[in-house]
Amino acid sequence: MKRWTFFIGLILPLLTFSQSVNQKNLDQIRSSFVKDNYTTGMQNALSANPITKLAWSRENEGSADHYFTYRVDVSGITNQKKSGRCWLFTSLNVFRPMAISHFNVSSFEFSENYLYFWDLFEKANLFLNNIVETADRSIDDEKVRWYFRSPVDDGGQWINYVNLANKYGMVPREAMEETYSSENTAWMTKLLKRKLREQALELRELKSAGENNQAIEDRKVEMLSVIYRMLALNLGEPPVTFNYRYKSKEGKLVEAGNFTPKSFMNEVLGEVKLNDYVMLMNDPTRPFWKHFEIENYRNVEEGANWHYVNLPNDVIKEFCIESIKNNQAMYASCDVGKQLRRDFGVLDVDNFNYEAVYDVPFTMTKAQRIQSRESGSSHGMALIAVEVDEDEQPLKWQFENSWGEKTGEKGYLTFTDEWFNEYMFRIVVHKDFISEKVLDIYGEKAEMLPPWDPMF
Repeated sequence: MKRWTFFIGLILPLLTFSQSVNQKNLDQIRSSFVKDNYTTGMQNALSANPITKLAWSRENEGSADHYFTYRVDVSGITNQKKSGRCWLFTSLNVFRPMAISHFNVSSFEFSENYLYFWDLFEKANLFLNNIVETADRSIDDEKVRWYFRSPVDDGGQWINYVNLANKYGMVPREAMEETYSSENTAWMTKLLKRKLREQALELRELKSAGENNQAIEDRKVEMLSVIYRMLALNLGEPPVTFNYRYKSKEGKLVEAGNFTPKSFMNEVLGEVKLNDYVMLMNDPTRPFWKHFEIENYRNVEEGANWHYVNLPNDVIKEFCIESIKNNQAMYASCDVGKQLRRDFGVLDVDNFNYEAVYDVPFTMTKAQRIQSRESGSSHGMALIAVEVDEDEQPLKWQFENSWGEKTGEKGYLTFTDEWFNEYMFRIVVHKDFISEKVLDIYGEKAEMLPPWDPMF
């Protein structure tokens, strides 16, 4: 026994890597920082200026215009203000051209506030359901911790919109205008989270005390009434019916009539079905040509989870070009903060040369950036335009953003095809523009992924 103890004592230090920085290390590190003329000058510059001012590649200035071979017929720019509702603005913006054409108007905007109300309400219900379902687990269980981390938030993606619109319909902005709280969501969502966590602890106690399911459900409904009240005070109450009137492009006042949110959505979309749109992903950390689903990543209890087909970029681009040629905007999401010139409205992998500033290489691939959480989808926008060469190969693209007209090129962002490869992650395309091969994969049973995966 003593000999085994001795050998274990020798092996254990070899299995750990936890070394503090000693004086020898510090001397070596300090000596590597040589204060030559370049280093001294750059130290002075970096300590007194924004890094992006020094890293901006001058040769890129004026290299990109905002003209395109094919462009969807869009009009007007929306503004999500100080909220994380880009996914909702983007989803609704996909269908704004249909509304503009259908009503023959110069501009149109759906009410983002209307679906935002129901998004938070439905997320609250799903959260409380998840808490009851996991009440027999320790509060330190990984899944329980995940639920408590963010009971509700502004975030979402395409399938969240589909779940909401299929259940609650859509209304014009005039039927439920924005409020201060919808445009400045931080405090409202903070207090909603506080109340929901409090309610969740009570439901866990009821379940542990042996209350029957009906009693727990009754109590949950009472709790949701509190959430509804908080939402209504901040956002207003969603309309059940409303009258819609507008002025046509010719200036004629049109009484469109009385609608429910569902009937209004059907009026605008006609034969278009939201479930006919397919999400495509470019995630090089996972196998391509495969269907994936994210566990419990939805907002409506009876709604669909987030799911997609993972594909190479060149395949996705083919479908995108066909959609744009057919005047169909697409939901898209990307890592918008990477290599963005807000003032020019240009996203280009060569916009900023940080290596030149620091004389330090940055070498991660797209897959490595995802795995290390250096990069991931941070913003949703509508994909509306593409410039192609004589062989119909893409050169650059354009987003319709939701940051107002003063950001970018009058609200639009142009990005190079190389930037697409590195920082585009998700596109939603109507099935009419997708190959049978991909549609067949989309119909297969999906592999389930955890919601805490780096991509989600």
